[in-house]
Amino acid sequence: MQFASKGIMCAGTALMSLAGTARAQDHVLPDLEVLGAPGQDGLGFQAPATEMMRDLIWLDTFLLYIITGISLFVTVLLVYCILRFNKRANPNPATFTHHSVLEITWTVVPILILIAIIPPSLTLLFKQQEIPEADITIKAVGNQWYWSHEYVDHGFVFDSFMLQRDELADAGYDQKDFLLATDTAVVVPTGKIIVVQVTASDVIHSWTIPAFGVKQDAVPGRLAELWFKVDEGKEGIYFGQCSELCGKDHSYMPITVKAVTQADYEKWIVAAQEEYAGMKTDTRVAYDNRMTVYPVKAAN
Repeated sequence: MQFASKGIMCAGTALMSLAGTARAQDHVLPDLEVLGAPGQDGLGFQAPATEMMRDLIWLDTFLLYIITGISLFVTVLLVYCILRFNKRANPNPATFTHHSVLEITWTVVPILILIAIIPPSLTLLFKQQEIPEADITIKAVGNQWYWSHEYVDHGFVFDSFMLQRDELADAGYDQKDFLLATDTAVVVPTGKIIVVQVTASDVIHSWTIPAFGVKQDAVPGRLAELWFKVDEGKEGIYFGQCSELCGKDHSYMPITVKAVTQADYEKWIVAAQEEYAGMKTDTRVAYDNRMTVYPVKAAN
């Protein structure tokens, strides 16, 4: 294969033969617009879908103003010194070594700038790290090279593999969504607090959705958490990626999240529970030396 190993695709086929394909229950969801995706030649952030992301964009803009002001001031000062104090314009240089007012100024001003940065940055940091009570809890497990998502409150789990070009249309995606769309999507309702427990089964991965303003490393043996709440009215498809180098197919383990209304979510949950009934959370894939893939059923 051009973009993913044959072993990975065999793994997807093997596991889907156990669990069925998510498309079997996707019919209960409405057609959704892609709202969170990288854009060609884009320079800014994706359109925010959460309050957290809006706060991050505000802080980034605030810091950009400060950095721009400092850069312009230093540039102007440097040019002035070059022109005013070169050998031709100033043949007899001054001999003093101290300037108390100047030294106090270049000490106090940076302190004031740092003090101005502290409140918004710490406020946002605590907002990210203080996990609220969840309306829905999802456990995301990073594997080489796909994600497993368990709906903890509903007792089912599924694996998400990247769709190949010839699979996009059947799954309802455009060709521009290649490398972004997965065969199964995480489905969440808008206006609800979603807590994602993040870990990994092999090496370090990272669960990231840029439009939500969330990113959390998935470390084997550790359970970390992140949270988000998609704004009501922002129903759509949002793409993310593993953001921690995790091996040769690191670039091919995307994340797809579908944000829907509460009513659509409840319909999807019923269909998903029927589809994934009996799936174990410790389903694994075994490889032999020829990269042949065998599904390994979990013990009861």
